[in-house]
Parts: sequence; structure tokens; C-alpha cells
Amino acid sequence: MPSARTLSPVVAAAGLVGGYAVARWTKKRPLGGVVLAVAGGVAAREWQQVAGGKVAAGLTAAYVGAFAGSHPLAKKIGAWPAVFSVAAGMAGAAYAVTRNAE
Repeated sequence: MPSARTLSPVVAAAGLVGGYAVARWTKKRPLGGVVLAVAGGVAAREWQQVAGGKVAAGLTAAYVGAFAGSHPLAKKIGAWPAVFSVAAGMAGAAYAVTRNAE
């Protein structure tokens, strides 16, 4: 079974992509925010279990920063490319920080 260290990058990326997809397709931004928040919470819990509170706080801040950063990036490269870019960056960061934990 995959460990939290391998799942958390996927959960974080899925939260960013899924949150945007739900908001766009339902035309209900708060619903997309719920998806984003739930996935972020699950990922943060996994990061805390794997690498401790400071790492979890840093990665959670990066997750929020990725969400916020996708907005100005979308004006330059388009919405979907921006979302996929920040999701990939977040997944990479989460993997890099947690890969040697446990």
C-alpha cells in the first residue's frame, strides 16, 4: 500500500485541480473551495504524520500560495495551464520535502 509520503503529493495536486474543476463546472466557487480545503486538510494531516508540524505548516502555506498564485498565472497562460502548473509544482514540492521522511 502506498504511504502518506507518496499519496500526499497526489492529494495536494488533486485538490488544486479538482477544486478548480468543481468551481468551473458547477459555477459555484464556494463548492470548489470546499474541495480545495478538504484535500488540503487531508494532505496537511499526512504531511504532519510523515514529517512533523513545521513541515506540514510549510507545505500547507505552499498549497495556499499555489492556489493564490494560479490566479495571476492564469492571466498569462490560461486557466487550465495555470492550474496544472501549480498542481505539478505543489506535488513536486510535497514529494521533495517528504520523500526521506518516516
